Amino acid sequence: MANSVTSPFFFTYFVVVFLASPNVITSSQSHNLSLSRQANIIISLKQTFVASVPSTLSSWNMPNYMYLCSWTGIACDNTKSVTSIDISNLNITGSLSPNIHELTRLQILNISNNLFGGNLSWEFPRFKALQVLDAYNNNFSGPLPLGAAQLVQLKHLDFGGNYFSGKIPLSYGSFDRLEFLSLAGNDLRGPIPRELGNLTNLRWLQLGYFNQFDDGIPPELGKLVNLVHLDLSSCNMKGPIPAELGNLNMLDTLFLQKNQLTGVIPSQLGNLTSLKSLDISVNELTGEIPIDFSGLKELTLLNLFINNLHGEIPQCIAELPKLEMLNLWRNNFTGSIPSKLGMNGKLVEIDLSSNRLTGLIPKSLCLGRNLKILILLDNFLFGPLPDDFGQCHTLSRVRMGQNYLSGSIPTGFLYLPELSLVELQNNYISGQLSNDKSSASSKLEGLNLSNNRLSGALPSAIGNFSGLKNLLLTGNGFSGDIPSDIGRLENILKLDLSRNNFSGPIPPQIGNCHSLTYLDLSQNQFSGPIPVQISQIHILNYINISWNHFNESLPEEISSMKSLTSADFSHNNLSGSIPETGQYLFFNSTSFIGNPYLCGSYLTPCNITSNSPSKLGDGSDNKAKVPTKYKFIFAFGLLVCSLIFVVLAIIKTRKGSKNSNLWKLTAFQKLEFGSEDVLECLKENNIIGRGGAGTVYRGTMPNGDYVAVKKLGISKGSHDNGLSAEVKTLGKIRHRYIVRLLAFCSNKEINLLVYEYMLNGSLGEVLHGKNGGHLQWETRLKIAIESAKGLSYLHHDCSPMIIHRDVKSNNILLNSELEAHVADFGLAKFFHNNGTSECMSAIAGSYGYIAPEYAYTLKIDEKSDVYSFGVVLLELITGRRPVGNFGEEGVDIVQWVKRETNWSKEGVVKILDERLKNVAIGEAMQVFFVAMLCVEEYSVERPTMREVVQMLSQAKQPNTFQIQ
Repeated sequence: MANSVTSPFFFTYFVVVFLASPNVITSSQSHNLSLSRQANIIISLKQTFVASVPSTLSSWNMPNYMYLCSWTGIACDNTKSVTSIDISNLNITGSLSPNIHELTRLQILNISNNLFGGNLSWEFPRFKALQVLDAYNNNFSGPLPLGAAQLVQLKHLDFGGNYFSGKIPLSYGSFDRLEFLSLAGNDLRGPIPRELGNLTNLRWLQLGYFNQFDDGIPPELGKLVNLVHLDLSSCNMKGPIPAELGNLNMLDTLFLQKNQLTGVIPSQLGNLTSLKSLDISVNELTGEIPIDFSGLKELTLLNLFINNLHGEIPQCIAELPKLEMLNLWRNNFTGSIPSKLGMNGKLVEIDLSSNRLTGLIPKSLCLGRNLKILILLDNFLFGPLPDDFGQCHTLSRVRMGQNYLSGSIPTGFLYLPELSLVELQNNYISGQLSNDKSSASSKLEGLNLSNNRLSGALPSAIGNFSGLKNLLLTGNGFSGDIPSDIGRLENILKLDLSRNNFSGPIPPQIGNCHSLTYLDLSQNQFSGPIPVQISQIHILNYINISWNHFNESLPEEISSMKSLTSADFSHNNLSGSIPETGQYLFFNSTSFIGNPYLCGSYLTPCNITSNSPSKLGDGSDNKAKVPTKYKFIFAFGLLVCSLIFVVLAIIKTRKGSKNSNLWKLTAFQKLEFGSEDVLECLKENNIIGRGGAGTVYRGTMPNGDYVAVKKLGISKGSHDNGLSAEVKTLGKIRHRYIVRLLAFCSNKEINLLVYEYMLNGSLGEVLHGKNGGHLQWETRLKIAIESAKGLSYLHHDCSPMIIHRDVKSNNILLNSELEAHVADFGLAKFFHNNGTSECMSAIAGSYGYIAPEYAYTLKIDEKSDVYSFGVVLLELITGRRPVGNFGEEGVDIVQWVKRETNWSKEGVVKILDERLKNVAIGEAMQVFFVAMLCVEEYSVERPTMREVVQMLSQAKQPNTFQIQ
């Protein structure tokens, strides 16, 4: 019975399954067709990628379409429909196929951090399900796509880091569901639309960085009550900070820095009780810090530096319970530092420098043992350093120079384990340095105690600071011998012990300081001979031992120190003759004066001096007779050499004529001339310049165009006079403000570089020549902006980055319209920026333009170019050359400007080129401000060239700064 019941059941089941099987097959086929169609669309995307496709996308191929949902960067829903494409961070070049809108269920599209270009002309309305569109950091251009406003489901939109231009569409205020909007880092203009205030669901708004918005901050942004992050920094905004921003109760980050905001800080910002980070630095704000800031109980970061704020620092700032970073430098704050500052135990960084603060340094600054950076320099602080500083083991950077501090250095302070920089120069600190031999900070790199009242011996424990690079003790009362432990400072770059009372000999162990580039022991009581071990320091380029009591002769070994470019041995008791070999031939005559027993070509000739303690005797007569005895032999040898030279020249000329037809021309763009036309330029009367790398000729091509031809000498061995660098660099780059390399011509012996011709020559020649007065202020500012844009292109838009290494006014060429072009890439270096600098084998560049870290360490990065460009800006402002005519030997334009202006932008009127007429003082102060940022001693404090371009461009705006 059971079997009879079961059999019909299975029969019925079989029939049902059989009858249903066509539908099953049809559904499967439909599903496979859907996968195939979607795979085709995605493959079409891949086909629009230019150059090599990343290996990570190897799974994107049609034979593999059944596994579409497991392809790299692809995600699907449970119906096998593609809902997400994430191909971010793959450096893909090209464009995106418009077919992408056929993926109608797409919710997430992330193409950020690639190199996609063109404009986004998609059919946006067809992306009905799209919630996330992230195109950050690509090369998209043109106006912002209007169609994007029709993405009704969109919650996240990031068009930042591209080249979009024009205005922000008013329709961008209609995204009902948008929570994240970033348009930062583009080239947008016009006002910020008030309609953005309608995006009431918005939690993140970022519009700054290289955009240049007219007008100011719309008060309507105060309606974005759900906003958590607001970033409007670096976008040229003017006007006041709207009080309505105080309505954003959920805001935890407010960034308004690097604009031109004016007026006072609205007290309503004190209502932002959730605020953690507030940065309104680098503006033109006035007034005092509102007392209402006492309500910012969550605040951890407060940046107000580089404004015109005044008054006292409110006590309520010191009482903020979570404050970690306080940066108020370069304002006009007066009064004392709040006594309770640091009592919250959270402080990590304090910078109150360049104000007018007085009074004592609070004892509680490091109460929580978290303080790392303490910068109080250039104020009017007095009294002793708190003893507690000796136990602040977290301290890393301390800068308190240019004050009126007194007392002694706290015990243990210099030996703190994390300390890397200590600056206490130009104070009234007294006492002796402790000799703690048990411990020393290997992290200490800079110690500047110059111009104080310190005394006693230099402790032998100084040798324990194995990482020390700069030791500056000038202008104190130190005495006794230099300990031999000084030789343990193997990383020392700059050692200045001048203007003290040191005595005894220079320890020979100083020769172990192999990294030393600057040594100043002048104005002491040193005696004995100059140790020959100094010649072991192969990269030393400055030595000053003047005004001491050194005796005996000048070491012959110093002549072999090829890096030594400046030396001063004057005012000692040296004797004998000045060697007439090697580097001695390049020193100034003043380097040897004040040594009554020293003779030589710079001083009294040795064969007639009567003051030398050595006995000349008959030997001097024999020496006088030697030239006569061998006069005939010398003349005959000279004649033979001349004949050999003439024969070789004739042979070479004939050989050159045989090979004249072997010239090869490599063109970097379409040309209407050949190598024969280039060779016609090489005539003596066509020479327009000579330099270390070769001779430059002006030539006329058959079509009437002028070119400049640089003829490089014959290269032998591995030395190519910068040829490979220049060709490799200029052959690849194209930019309006970089001189164009048209062609390279060579016959394997002589190399010719053919450039576009610049009618007005170099900026240096024009500026410092008789026509410098014709370069009026507007033209100079234009040249500054254009050349900055050229360098910015090299640093930020070339991959790998290109560092010029020889930025100077003579390498900025001017065309017929006085448009600037960066030129001469013979020293350029490709630089893979991994966050570290690169070490060169020798110093290259031009004196007066070389950054301090390059001169001292031979290490470069892009900030070395920034320093050099800062010098060019100072040339444009002052009309002076970088070195010479500053009233004191060794003073360059940077030092002179700092001295004349006291770092104040208002002081620019003291240094302006007298040939300038009708100067816009506000613009001049802005350019001066930028120049002083560029020539900061520490490279990390200099701006990038992209920031330089932005700040110089702001100088063209009226009232960038106002004279107080």
